[in-house]
Amino acid sequence: MPYIRIEKHLSAQGIMSRREARKFLLTGKILVNNTTAKPGDKIDPKIDTLSFKEIVTKEMKKKETMLVYKPRGVISSKDTEGDKNIFDVFPQFKHLHTVGRLDKESDGLILLSNDGMITKAITGKDHLIEKEYQVQVRENITPSMIKKMSDGIKLEDGWTRPAKAKRINTHTFNITLKEGRKHQIRRMANACRLTIESLTRIRIHTITAPRMLPGNFKKLTKEQINDLKNAGAVKSHLHS
Repeated sequence: MPYIRIEKHLSAQGIMSRREARKFLLTGKILVNNTTAKPGDKIDPKIDTLSFKEIVTKEMKKKETMLVYKPRGVISSKDTEGDKNIFDVFPQFKHLHTVGRLDKESDGLILLSNDGMITKAITGKDHLIEKEYQVQVRENITPSMIKKMSDGIKLEDGWTRPAKAKRINTHTFNITLKEGRKHQIRRMANACRLTIESLTRIRIHTITAPRMLPGNFKKLTKEQINDLKNAGAVKSHLHS
């Protein structure tokens, strides 16, 4: 059948997330063949014509995604009780949302965005966007520990996916994950009897910022945003 839900079509085309599409459909701001569409309506993309009311176009143009360097000791959420959160550090971006999480005692790169497609690409159910971390530990790192983390470790919530782990020196290793369970690297290190002294996210997909310091930020380019969306769309397609 060539027919597809409008929400799914707009998401697959990288135009907006399903949640955003549903919001606009509920308020009558999306048209099919110049007729107001509703949530759940289906179209044939080869035949039907989708259009948007002007307010949708304006809202889509307001989208922005910032790369920020979260300092250690800061919560990656607005919902905190007394603790310093990321929007205390970056108050100018309170209108945005954190994309994913980075635990309080970790520092490094995190995205703030109001673009649902960016959130979907990085945190969606089937996402496989890489995130790389540099980890410093108290104990000596052995080749067997690196292999164990690379192959996968059985945690209380199941086996971790294979990762890319590389020893940098006696007390430092880099690890690249394609998943983001709560405190995953800390739990993996604990399973290898390693005590983490610092944990820094240094890459999200192809985005790195080696000269950024805690409290720094910069706006993603259109090329970087499109690259993230395309990568997320490819990964979702592979799992559909």
